[in-house]
Amino acid sequence: MRKPNLTEQLLFICIVIVVIMIISLGIILPRNLLPIYEDNLYNYLGESLNILDSPENSKINSEVAYIYVNNENIYISNNLNKVLGLDSPKEILSKINKEEGKFLYNKKVYYYSTITSNNTKKIALTGSSYINDMRISIFKIILLVVGITFIIVSMVILIWSNSLVNRIKKLKEKIDNLNNDNYNHKIKYDYEDEISTLEVALEKMRVYLKEEEEYKNQMYQNISHDFKTPITVMKSYIEAFEDGVITDKEAVKVSKEQLSKLEGKVHSLLYLNKLNYFKDKKDIIKERCDVSKVVFDSVDKFSLVRNDVKFTLDIDEKNTIFKGSSEMWEAIIDNILNNFIRYANKEIKITIKNNKIILFNDGPNIDKDVLNNIFSPFEKGVNGVFGLGLSIVKKTLTFLNYDINIQNTKNGVSLCEDVFDFDDDNLAKVIETPVAEEHEEEANTALESCPTGAIEEE
Repeated sequence: MRKPNLTEQLLFICIVIVVIMIISLGIILPRNLLPIYEDNLYNYLGESLNILDSPENSKINSEVAYIYVNNENIYISNNLNKVLGLDSPKEILSKINKEEGKFLYNKKVYYYSTITSNNTKKIALTGSSYINDMRISIFKIILLVVGITFIIVSMVILIWSNSLVNRIKKLKEKIDNLNNDNYNHKIKYDYEDEISTLEVALEKMRVYLKEEEEYKNQMYQNISHDFKTPITVMKSYIEAFEDGVITDKEAVKVSKEQLSKLEGKVHSLLYLNKLNYFKDKKDIIKERCDVSKVVFDSVDKFSLVRNDVKFTLDIDEKNTIFKGSSEMWEAIIDNILNNFIRYANKEIKITIKNNKIILFNDGPNIDKDVLNNIFSPFEKGVNGVFGLGLSIVKKTLTFLNYDINIQNTKNGVSLCEDVFDFDDDNLAKVIETPVAEEHEEEANTALESCPTGAIEEE
């Protein structure tokens, strides 16, 4: 069985309302209007008595009978039997004891009105047909008004529902376009109602999906380029080894280096994917990590990469416990130091004070053109290098509700992580080493302000 559409449902509701109105009016109005009907009937009977000279003259209304009582003489109109169903009025004269009123005779209700003048009592009588006629007339008027109202309301509903249905159909088309990965059709909204709220939400979704699609396509291109380079290098060295141009040691050395790069890139991609998993695991934010331990482990690793770079640590004993797991903070610190180690001249300094983590290197400043998108995945830096490191840092800190800022300083680059909900109940051991004097001023300045600056990633 076919389900009714929206227009049919609205029309059905309208019909039900009309039927309820008619039934209600048919029950309520007769009862409430009965006194009015009776007053009109009494007035009519009284006026007819003023017009008639004799009871025999009953042409005014055949439904009204007349009785004149003069002393002991009684005069009746010819239609008395027709109206009341009797030939002699004596049996009902006893029921007429007021100027106007009604009485019950033979299970029927009759109405009367009287006038007394010149020792003559004039009586006009009629049945309930007059009131029934008035009821029918009023009911016809009600039906006419309700009918016209129903037609007008139905037309309005049809016009409105068609407009609504058309908006819904257009909205469905936009949704179908989104389902078909077509994000170029802008969703317009010209009204301020509940559907427009849905249209606004869909438009935001369209823009988001379009940006995500563009980002995904760009990322695929960047990943393909990023993975293709080490593979091409390894292939070239293997072919050179096969041709006898280089030794097997040289080929193995280069291949291991390129495989190490590929491993790092695969690890970064897997970690980014894991961050999406973390979004549904809000309990992970409740974890706490001693960042000083992570810093020491990372410094041990990267000090082997460049033994000419000095690592200086200035860590406050009350500011080493932060939100997040050790895995997250290892990813944050490692990716920052992996960037810093390539550009530092002589020193990298790490400061943890006042609920802030400051990382400083004395390398060259970064071009301002790179700053705006420095945390975007695979953003191409000054040296033409693509990477995910700083994107991982930004995404992880954002997930933990922390902020990160970058600053070009006088003698290098400083990166600041703002922490606003330091856990005072968990304190790490004292970790403090001397600060290099030539960079103490820059580090303290960055610690106090932490404005947006620059850094470049691999």
